[in-house]
Amino acid sequence: MLRAAIDLFIAQGYDATSISDLAASLGVTKSAVYHHFPSKESLLAAALDEALEGLDAAVAEAARATDGRSAHDRLRATVLAAVRLLAEHRPAVTLLLRVRGNSALEIAALERRRRIDVELADLVAEAVAEGSVRSDLPPEVVSRLVFGTVNSLVDWYSPDGSIAPDALGDAICRLLFEGLLA
Repeated sequence: MLRAAIDLFIAQGYDATSISDLAASLGVTKSAVYHHFPSKESLLAAALDEALEGLDAAVAEAARATDGRSAHDRLRATVLAAVRLLAEHRPAVTLLLRVRGNSALEIAALERRRRIDVELADLVAEAVAEGSVRSDLPPEVVSRLVFGTVNSLVDWYSPDGSIAPDALGDAICRLLFEGLLA
């Protein structure tokens, strides 16, 4: 039911999608939908949580790690985790990237995204301080570029395609951390 709702929200827009639309697409009654989700907003909340929970956890774990790994290694692990999460939850991430703050729920999701960006920027700053990442770029810009690169995958990447998520994550890490120079 959540998958179908996410697909409809992406195709039609959240505001233009009704519980009747969802019920019709599933071949069930509206009451059947309401049996599982009390409101359309609860469906959106579940979808946004799906998109944000794993990323939030991965960034928080890397930011707070005390296992002796360098900030660079933790940053790289975070990028790999973000690519895996996007591959596993692509529809929910696509929906997250389309919310614009039209409701309190969407505003909360956008604030959560900003907090994750700040945590990643702090990790970048830590990598700069240890000397493993260049210091001439603001960590906030690096954070946004990293997430922008990963988020762009929703437009073209298919987990069913020829590139496995881990191979794609490794390619993105090599590009981000080593650049294009031969």
